[in-house]
Amino acid sequence: MKFLDIDGPLIQFLSKMADLMWLNILTMVCCIPIITAGASLTALNYMALKIVRGEECYITKGFFKSFKDNFGQSTIIWCFFLLVAAVIGTDYRIMMNTNLGESKVMKILIIAAAALVLFTFMFVFPVQAKFANSVRRTIWNAFVFSVFQFPRTVLMVVLYVIPLVMLYFFPHIFPLIFVFCFSLPALLSAKLYNNFFLSLEEKILAQNDGEQSEAEESEDERIFKDEIDESINLGQND
Repeated sequence: MKFLDIDGPLIQFLSKMADLMWLNILTMVCCIPIITAGASLTALNYMALKIVRGEECYITKGFFKSFKDNFGQSTIIWCFFLLVAAVIGTDYRIMMNTNLGESKVMKILIIAAAALVLFTFMFVFPVQAKFANSVRRTIWNAFVFSVFQFPRTVLMVVLYVIPLVMLYFFPHIFPLIFVFCFSLPALLSAKLYNNFFLSLEEKILAQNDGEQSEAEESEDERIFKDEIDESINLGQND
């Protein structure tokens, strides 16, 4: 039966599900030390984008390649967001335990700040995985991308929240959530920003051909360094 052939749709689907399960396990295991979570999330998004693009890849090898290449900057970025989240959380608790808790303006400001941080967080590790930049520029680019891709950013947040909601209402499906809670949202998110990344990569490569040649020699698949040309239309939805 062609349906059961190794290149058939059923086997291909099962193979992809197995890859996602293994990618999810690698991500969770590498997040356990907490401090390594940034590198783990970067590797997760690196592999998710390769799967979406149909690029030949071995999950374990590719995951740990990205984990190693991005460990330093990813860890700094992760610690930065932990610090920012702690500050926002502390401010909220102080506000609720003082007279400031009655101020609608303060509540709106804190909620808005938290939303902007969350939106930036959705893009920061995909950006780190694909583009070579300083930590400051990576965070800034992630913020800019999240704003210009706002509807998709919201969908990305929803994708990561859905497993938590499903687990709350259907706790008996915990095994299913456990093996897909990171990898499946990452894969679907990569589908959302893939075309945007591709169009951005093409423009950058056209402008920095020499720099990319050097990157290829060093086996660094990331695209550009230190800046985004202002002429690039970040808001396009190709």
